[in-house]
Amino acid sequence: MISEELPQKLMANMDALLPLIIEHGLSFSSALLILVLGVWFSGRARDLTIKALKRLPNFDTTLQSFFGSLVRYTIIIFTILAVLAKFGVQTASLIAVLGAAGLAVGLALQGTLSNVAAGVMLLIFRPFKAGDYVEVAGGVGGTIVELSLFTTELVTPDNLRITMPNGEIWAAPVKNYSHHAARRLDIVVGISYGDDIGKAIAALQDVASKDERVLKDPAPLAAVSALGASSVDMLLRVWMKNADYWPVRFDLTRAAKERMDAEGITIPFPTVTQYNVETSSNS
Repeated sequence: MISEELPQKLMANMDALLPLIIEHGLSFSSALLILVLGVWFSGRARDLTIKALKRLPNFDTTLQSFFGSLVRYTIIIFTILAVLAKFGVQTASLIAVLGAAGLAVGLALQGTLSNVAAGVMLLIFRPFKAGDYVEVAGGVGGTIVELSLFTTELVTPDNLRITMPNGEIWAAPVKNYSHHAARRLDIVVGISYGDDIGKAIAALQDVASKDERVLKDPAPLAAVSALGASSVDMLLRVWMKNADYWPVRFDLTRAAKERMDAEGITIPFPTVTQYNVETSSNS
């Protein structure tokens, strides 16, 4: 049989627990609200930072995304500290503990942290910017789209997206094809040893002079570059604007071939001579 004192004890305990439930319930609700608002605001702050930096003249797009990510992660860190404070966690001592544990975590995450450090170094030395076509990490080529805290995003000429860790890019030579306003193009055309070299040089110079995209300074150069096994290698060297490189390369290569044909100059190709030797045997 249930004692008559049990309901009284339950009511007394409820009176003592109710303030604690209300207090912790309010702490949990406020902590959840801070977390949701902090995450939302971090994304909003990132967008606002990028938008504000876009208004600055001559401010690199790569730096816009980098500082936007930096603002976002900073707000998230402070949000987490505020949430922990709502549960009574001493954030000052927590920061000290995290600092002590940071060494162990850093050793475990050397690759990740090195990507952050490499991203900072890439921003300081600026081997490329957004929109540059580069070749990085042993031959990976593409147009720079974004540099973030951990990775760099490129788009290849055939529209493939490549995401590379910053550490790999920083550890290897970076070949930037877009850094200078002008580029040089070398086209090698082989002619037969019996052909007139002077005539070939004049023909190549005329081909270069008729293309308006070829720069006059530095002046185009046509010369003998090498004496091959079966041909005299002629070099046509021209300069053009960076954006015109591939169209000029394709057009001049075709024009050089057609001009050699029109001038009656032979472009040799490797040939193989086969001899059949018949042997007779005496029976």
